[in-house]
Amino acid sequence: MRKLSFFLLGASLSFSFAFCNIHVDTNVASADAALVYVGGMSAGFTLRSGSPQIVGLCEIMTENGVSSPALKAGLKTGDKIVSVNGIKIDSITRLNEIVNKSNGKKLSVVYKRGENTNEIFVYPVKDKVSGNYKIGVLARDSVSGIGTVTYIDQSNGRFASLGHTVEGENRQKLQISDGTVYECSIVGVNKGVRGRAGELRGMFIGDKRIGTAEKLCDCGIFGSISKEFDYTGLSCAVADSSSAVPGDAYIYSTVNGICPKKYEIEIVKVDRNAKDNKDFVIKITDDALIAETGGIVQGMSGSPILQNGKLIGAVTHVFLNDPTRGYGIDIQTMLKE
Repeated sequence: MRKLSFFLLGASLSFSFAFCNIHVDTNVASADAALVYVGGMSAGFTLRSGSPQIVGLCEIMTENGVSSPALKAGLKTGDKIVSVNGIKIDSITRLNEIVNKSNGKKLSVVYKRGENTNEIFVYPVKDKVSGNYKIGVLARDSVSGIGTVTYIDQSNGRFASLGHTVEGENRQKLQISDGTVYECSIVGVNKGVRGRAGELRGMFIGDKRIGTAEKLCDCGIFGSISKEFDYTGLSCAVADSSSAVPGDAYIYSTVNGICPKKYEIEIVKVDRNAKDNKDFVIKITDDALIAETGGIVQGMSGSPILQNGKLIGAVTHVFLNDPTRGYGIDIQTMLKE
């Protein structure tokens, strides 16, 4: 099982578009309205950062004692290694290869810290245990996790998910170069309670690749469904920004297995001037969902919100003091990406 814990209080994607006998209202919009497949399915993401990012610095045991070349040179946690001796570094494997082949000679390391790119020189040392040359960094070049698909555009097969960005342990927004999307099954739930967000626990179905992730931004993860992946979905018209009103609505979400289900909610407030994509305040009113999850939990963000048969937005955040309440993003904001 793999889980990305820093999908900001929510996320959940899967792509078995059988929909398991789900009923969707057929009160769709006019002929010129965009048509999408309703989401709510859980999926697993593996997102590549493009360059290894340092997540820790360590000491290396050598014949002459312990040494930490990276720390001595001035590298810090959060730095992204762009190139070594003019060679682009796109993976941890590539970084280790070049460092080991150095035989302890000085390396020119170009790294990015925030928005600034700098160059330093590092002298690798020989690890007494493995015999390999190292510089003393712990790095990652990808992250994995689960999230929820909001919709799939019927005109081009592109999907949108999450409704918010993804942050790392340092609270910095992650940047990705690309990624792979796999089918995912929800295998358990930690229920949300007042003061503590719950979460969905999912498992990748690793042999079922269903698409690619191409963009991560403030509105979520966007990408394309694989042409080889055979999916069918329930059609829904996309509402304009003026359509959402306080009152009854519903969401689709997967909180068990691979099949999304329909759950009743109430739109408590619509704020057309909201910041941070918090366009709606919603409340879970469905007794079955509350019994199973306690309300909104991590893993549900991206769940599509429908009202009067139209897609109006997606679940994004939960209120920590009341897990039955949370925020939603306007669908038109996601469509602009």
